[in-house]
Amino acid sequence: MSTAILTGPPVPGSSLDADLRSLGFDVEVASGPHETGALLAAVPAGQRVAVVDPRFVGHVHALRLALTDPRFPAAAAPGAVTARPEARSALSRALDAAAEAAPAARATHTVVDNLPDTLAAALDADGVAVHRPQLGTLVAAVPDGPEARHEARAAVEAVDDEAVRLKSAVKAHDGFFTTFFISPYSRYIARWCARRGLTPNQVTTASLLTALLAAGCAATGDRAGYVAAGVLLLVSFVLDCTDGQLARYALKYSTMGAWLDATFDRAKEYAFYAGLALGAARNGDDVWALALGAMVLMTCRHVVDFSFNEANHDATANTSPTAALSSRLDSVGWTVWARRMIILPIGERWAMIAVLTAVTTPRIVFWALIVGCAFGACYTTAGRVLRSLTRRAARTDRACRALADLADSGPLAEFQARLLRGRAGAVGPLFVAALGAAVMIGGALYLPFGDARLIPVAVIYAMTAGLAVARPLKGALDWLVPPVFRAAEYVTVLALAAKADSAQALPAAFGLVAAVAYHHYDTVYRIRGGTGAPPAWLVRTIGGHEGRTLVVTVLAALLANRGNDFTSALTALAVAVGLVVLVESIRFWVSSGAPAVHDEGETA
Repeated sequence: MSTAILTGPPVPGSSLDADLRSLGFDVEVASGPHETGALLAAVPAGQRVAVVDPRFVGHVHALRLALTDPRFPAAAAPGAVTARPEARSALSRALDAAAEAAPAARATHTVVDNLPDTLAAALDADGVAVHRPQLGTLVAAVPDGPEARHEARAAVEAVDDEAVRLKSAVKAHDGFFTTFFISPYSRYIARWCARRGLTPNQVTTASLLTALLAAGCAATGDRAGYVAAGVLLLVSFVLDCTDGQLARYALKYSTMGAWLDATFDRAKEYAFYAGLALGAARNGDDVWALALGAMVLMTCRHVVDFSFNEANHDATANTSPTAALSSRLDSVGWTVWARRMIILPIGERWAMIAVLTAVTTPRIVFWALIVGCAFGACYTTAGRVLRSLTRRAARTDRACRALADLADSGPLAEFQARLLRGRAGAVGPLFVAALGAAVMIGGALYLPFGDARLIPVAVIYAMTAGLAVARPLKGALDWLVPPVFRAAEYVTVLALAAKADSAQALPAAFGLVAAVAYHHYDTVYRIRGGTGAPPAWLVRTIGGHEGRTLVVTVLAALLANRGNDFTSALTALAVAVGLVVLVESIRFWVSSGAPAVHDEGETA
């Protein structure tokens, strides 16, 4: 339960008391700053507190946005301010200062002019980040007199509060398919869920279960199963959109929801890939290499997106002619949708997969997916490279730290980096990383399976990995270092499994790459939440990208003549990595210190 303190007696005829109670607040009435302070001190330390001017006039949803969003320690709108437990002490200091500054007569008998706004300004001055939601057409005001109050009430009646709330439940920027074919009705499903007390986490879980059922249908290998799989995949996507819209509609953000939202999209998609591969195998068509290739391509593409965004998250002087051209194109309506569609974001991608699954074969599905995603990856990467080369941006230490964390360097690379730190030379990190990755991938592709010469190649790759991160990744294109490492590790596993003399090597490799990819996605969302990368012990335990690559090459050399043993080794490695990573991830995301991260702008 939360408590709202009115700083004076409610205005006759006002619905403010009822509005606050409808939002889950207990309402207390104070006669001035001194009594407000006493009431604040009486509220249990673990509760949220809001201070509201009794003259407030506005929409209920304006109060909801300002006072109930769980993601921010403090928030405010005209005439209202709130503080979560972590900001309560700062609110108390601000209230004490306001009480001391107020004349004694007004402190005990009269409403201090807009005390909540005074407190919000004091919180800002105290270094507390006060969130002020964008209200748009919603009204939130503290009118001075009867005439102004009448005008404010007329403004409230002129705007449909519920229509604004429904509209704001949808992402401001989303893909074409999602915007025009899903969101027009999924927002109403979200409202239906909210009115029945369903949570975003429950809807997210339903989306996952539906996708897993779709994967199971695809695994049957018959046409009816494929048709059912396509339909269920679209239903899963509708639910996937609904969970975020429900979170925005009801402002039910949570750390657990952040974890589920951050990981289930990839789990659903990659599980469906596995279902398609199993279904194809029932019909004598082995497409595991295509399934793994699609997963590798998709994951590397996402790492490109994440690395670029983190590198430029807080860069100064972050402008370029390419970015200016992009902004000009955004002013032409049709180009916005065209540019969003050609990168094959999640809505378009899932729609394509669903339709092709229903009417074609898994092989065609994977080839269409690989070709479409490769084109989208080339388009976005080329644009970001051009932006990076033409902009004059100063990369911050935080961005360099994020890129280093995304690199996922293990003990071998760390040791090499420590030896070379301060003596890395003039060769750029990207050049070294790309050279090492090219040597590693080339060796895995062209050397016979089990050739012992691949082991020194992997050692060279580990050394170049250490050299690449021996100095801060501040170069214009150094954000490409993490995706280069991802490509080297994933493609090496794919190539060796494809060459192994075992039909089950590729499914085992699929499991290993899925486990490692989960770790990499988990790293991204921790960084986005401002908590930094996973603990160092975890990265060292699972070896880092260079350590895992070396282990797989050693296993291939030692078990070259025993294909089934190589498959068993890959499976054991996948299970070990997956268990360690998943247990630590669950521990973190269900902890009270985990951030509530949600993808408000991500379309892929």
